Amino acid sequence: MKTLRDVKVGQTVTVVKLHGEGAVKRRIMDMGITRRTSVYVRKVAPLGDPIEVTVRNYELSLRKADAEMIEVEEA
Repeated sequence: MKTLRDVKVGQTVTVVKLHGEGAVKRRIMDMGITRRTSVYVRKVAPLGDPIEVTVRNYELSLRKADAEMIEVEEA
C-alpha cells in the first residue's frame, strides 16, 4: 500500500482510499481529497512535515500523519 507520504516531489498520483475514522477522515474529505482525485506533490519541508500538494487547482499543506491516511496509486 502506497500512501501520499511516500510520493516524491514532482509526482502526480490518484487517491484510491481514505483511511482513518470520524472527524479526521471528514476533515481530509472537506479539503477536497476524495477517491479518484489527482494530487500533485509540490514540496516537502526539510524535516518532512508538512507536505505541500496541489489538489483541485489549489495548494494545500498536509501533516505527515494525515498524508499517511491517504492511499494512492500512480496516475
